[in-house]
Amino acid sequence: MSTRHRRAPQRSTVLPVPAEQAFDLLTDVRRHADWVPLTRIDLLGPADERGHLVRGGTFVAVTGLGARRTGSPAPRRREHLRLVDRMRLEHLDPPRTADRHPGKARYLKLGPVLTGWAEVVVHPLATDVCEVEWTERIGVRGLPDAVTGPLGWLPTTAMLRTVLARASRTATEGS
Repeated sequence: MSTRHRRAPQRSTVLPVPAEQAFDLLTDVRRHADWVPLTRIDLLGPADERGHLVRGGTFVAVTGLGARRTGSPAPRRREHLRLVDRMRLEHLDPPRTADRHPGKARYLKLGPVLTGWAEVVVHPLATDVCEVEWTERIGVRGLPDAVTGPLGWLPTTAMLRTVLARASRTATEGS
């Protein structure tokens, strides 16, 4: 097995916005439905006054043909085409441009099918420029990492590429 599969897939990009702005955007999990194809986000909370998850808060990402962005249930005939990804915010440390402190958010995948974690790190490079690194380890409950790592590498990398490209557009449009 290649050693690259022992690491988690990661993508990075440089954004022409302050690190604090990028981190605020990327850690607002409600926005992920705008970037991850065929996905709905159900925020379970707890959340702060802006609607952002606080440490320990949970959300569910439902992806697939049966996912509805409105939150309505999927038709029964399509339920088998959905993937439910329940996650909890484990770590939240915003960036500080003044002292070049990187921001980090880490999410733990809770199942029922998917396991693993996702991590977003935002590095301040200058006052109005930052680098975003998104790393995601996706496993399947009951299957060893030796199987899911290699099989999931390409689709996870493609998903991260899509998510960061769409999030980058959102960030530079000022949304």
